[in-house]
Amino acid sequence: MLQRTHRTLSKLSGVDLSPNVEQTLDSPVDHRKGPRRRGEELEHAILKAALEELTETGYSALTMDRIAARARTSKAALYRRWPSRADLVIEACRTQGLTTLEVPDTGELRADVLALLRQMAAKMDSPLGGVLRGLLAELTRDEEFARLVRERIHTAGPTAIGAILARAVERGEVEPRIPGSRRALVATDLIRNQFLLYGAPVDDAAIVEIVDEVYLPLVRIGG
Repeated sequence: MLQRTHRTLSKLSGVDLSPNVEQTLDSPVDHRKGPRRRGEELEHAILKAALEELTETGYSALTMDRIAARARTSKAALYRRWPSRADLVIEACRTQGLTTLEVPDTGELRADVLALLRQMAAKMDSPLGGVLRGLLAELTRDEEFARLVRERIHTAGPTAIGAILARAVERGEVEPRIPGSRRALVATDLIRNQFLLYGAPVDDAAIVEIVDEVYLPLVRIGG
C-alpha cells in the first residue's frame, strides 16, 4: 500500500520519491565538494567572488554568506583572512589596482598632473568603474567603511600628487608650503567629484580645464 502511494505521488509530482533516490531539489551547495583549495588559490577565488558580487549587487547588499557561496568555501574561511566585509572589499579592490596610482615623472608640473588625472579617469572608465563609483557613494552611509577607505584607498591620490608637487618644489615651480596644504588635493578631488556626479568616462576636456583653469593657478608660482 505504501509503495503504491509513493508511485502515485511520483506520477503526480514528476519527482521520484522512492527512498533509494537522493533528493537534490533546493539542497544547499556543499562547499566541501570538489578539489580542496588552500593558500593563494583559495584567497584568489574569494577575492574574485567578492568583486563579482560587488558588480552584481553593490556594497549595501553584499554579504559574507553570498561571497562564500560563490567562492565555494565556508564563511569561516573568509573571516580567518579578513575581519569584516569592508576589509575584504578593500583588499579585493587593491588586487585589481583600484587603490594604486603610478606617479608620472615628465619633468614638468602641468604634464605630470594631467597624466595623473588621466590615469585616474582610465580606472574610473574600466570594467570596475561602476564598482568604484558605488563604493565612493557608500562612504556617506557606512562609517567603518569610510574610515578604511580613508586609510587604505584615499591615500593613493594624495601620495601621488604629493610626489609630483615635491619634485615641482625642487624645480622651483611650486612654493614649499603647497604640498602639505589643502590646495594640493584640489585636482584629484575635482576629478573624483566629476566621476560621482556624471559617471564615466570623464571627458578629457574637463581634465584639462581642471588643471589649467583651477589647479595650476592655485599651486604654481606666478599662477
